[in-house]
Amino acid sequence: MEITAQAIDLQQMGACARSAAAALAQKSTADKNAALLAIADALEANTLSILEANQRDLDLAAQNGIDPIWIRDRIDLEKRMAGIVTDVRKVAELPDPVGEVLQDTTLDNGLRLIKRRTPLGVLGTIYESRPNVTVDVSTLALKTSNAVILRGGSDVLHSNMRLTQVMQEVLAAHDFPAGAIQYISSADRRYVSELLRLYEYIDMIIPRGGNGLHTFCRENSSIPVITGGIGVCHIFVDNSAQLDKVLPVLDNAKTQRPAVCNSMETLLVHRSVARELLPQVVDVLGAAGVAFHAGERAYRIVGADERVVAAAAEDFDTEWYNLTLNLKVVDDVDEAIAHIARHGTQHSDSILTETAAHAERFLNEVDSAAVYWNASTRFTDGSAMGMGAEVAISTQKLHARGPMALEELTTYKWIVKGDYTSRL
Repeated sequence: MEITAQAIDLQQMGACARSAAAALAQKSTADKNAALLAIADALEANTLSILEANQRDLDLAAQNGIDPIWIRDRIDLEKRMAGIVTDVRKVAELPDPVGEVLQDTTLDNGLRLIKRRTPLGVLGTIYESRPNVTVDVSTLALKTSNAVILRGGSDVLHSNMRLTQVMQEVLAAHDFPAGAIQYISSADRRYVSELLRLYEYIDMIIPRGGNGLHTFCRENSSIPVITGGIGVCHIFVDNSAQLDKVLPVLDNAKTQRPAVCNSMETLLVHRSVARELLPQVVDVLGAAGVAFHAGERAYRIVGADERVVAAAAEDFDTEWYNLTLNLKVVDDVDEAIAHIARHGTQHSDSILTETAAHAERFLNEVDSAAVYWNASTRFTDGSAMGMGAEVAISTQKLHARGPMALEELTTYKWIVKGDYTSRL
């Protein structure tokens, strides 16, 4: 698939999306599910051509010296295609939130008040790498009767264009509006700024990427922005944790996919178990290629190991996106909670403990979108949480928090029914 540079009229795309949103609102759940299942079938049938397009992006990434971990976790589709198809089918199986009645009451004057879920309208999604986002966002938007304009990163342009083409062909065959899923087929960054100003057409901007992208969107958008996905995630090993069960959880949280936002970046260890646990952590995770940045007390325990360096102050505020892990010894659960409050990003944090009172304090006092007791932070994910997929992980508190899936792509309206009723 050849991609040629051409001027893009975002005003026209916005108008097309707004028109499509109105048409999508008239589609039945059965219509949407049929289209979703057809998309899953088409993605499956076109896997070879999708992977060929993806290989072009992989070759360019390698030529540009991109970190192999980043390439594996955020660009390569080969091992993800089956999961992407499965997630689309899961979305089709999930209940349609559009039209759900949230409240139905009748006032003393006879007015009936109905609070009903409705689509947001048009979504604008700006994201870096991870071509699976193209499918995740598009299918969740379709299920909730939202139109979407997508703008992915230049490093996955070939993959995204092919994925979008497959989905658009299915929608056309099922009599869905042409503007339901649109992709900005240019790597020119000026279109990002222009997209952020299409307030007359777009109802919400959803960025997915690093802190720089989120900051840029917040500071330059005239449209409401849902931010999140910046994951300086912590696991605290308490003094009562079953240490024989701890290491597999830590290994999973750090090494399974180190370049994703729910990967552990800092390990906090209670001082009473630090001398026993930290050398094991360095041995086990170090064997998987992890390098360690240790705080002062942790460095005194494991600093002799060549894989360990003394941590700089800024390390505890860093989302590494690679096989680097911060180590810190703390006195108790109070210090662990205080550290997370100071350095965390309100994404995902976990406590490993057998002390229920400590767990409850951690769960109640750590102000993150997802907090865990005896589990890996890697579960903060729409698919892993049974939502089919996600459009983003929100670390905000207004409208949505945590994995954003179907319900989070809706708003509501008040429907008021009277009998020629006037207010007294």
